Amino acid sequence: MCGRNSLFIDQADLEARFDAEVVADGGYTPRYNIGPGDNLHIVTNEAPDEIDASHWGLIPFWADEPEEGIINARSETAAEKRVFQEAWESRPCLALSSGFYEWKSPNGGSKHPYRIHREDDPAFAMAGLWDVRAGEDEAISCVTILTTEPNDLMNSIHDRMPVVIPRDAESDWLAADPDTRKELCQPYPKDDLDAYEISTRVNNPGNDDPQVIEPLDHEQSGLGEFSS
Repeated sequence: MCGRNSLFIDQADLEARFDAEVVADGGYTPRYNIGPGDNLHIVTNEAPDEIDASHWGLIPFWADEPEEGIINARSETAAEKRVFQEAWESRPCLALSSGFYEWKSPNGGSKHPYRIHREDDPAFAMAGLWDVRAGEDEAISCVTILTTEPNDLMNSIHDRMPVVIPRDAESDWLAADPDTRKELCQPYPKDDLDAYEISTRVNNPGNDDPQVIEPLDHEQSGLGEFSS
């Protein structure tokens, strides 16, 4: 799954990376600890040259409150679930990230947080679905992140991972038909993802600063640490 995100690249670099302009109300502020219900910055198929902000948690049609939003959707079954069907058919988006967080419980013990990022790219994109739901005062743009089976790196941390879109497939994800997008919902195929253990400061969403991403004990964990 993906239950915590970050995006802290400079705005100019973010816009250059995705060839899009930030149009979000309130602009753009770097974030190191983005939790469910916060805003995610996204690029949608309807506005591929814009970076907007969207409530993290796709709000079901039966929900009374935005807090009932669904933060993740299984890519294998999203097309079959009524709550995601329309978005799957016609509203793909890119959920932008500088790295996401996942928790590992070795031998069933206490959970240890890890930061997963892409070594060669200060910002990358995860596959998402967006929608607009009526709110009490205004319409609410909302988004869910699609998940898939883990790749080799993630397999030792968690049994799911977000669908990370290779850079050369980002435009395809936004423009393709549902069947083609389905084929893109695979474990991340490249070897440029890395992971390292961080402190439990990330557990508190109120901790939203560069210290969150510091390697635990200032030693970055490599792939070898995750091998059994």
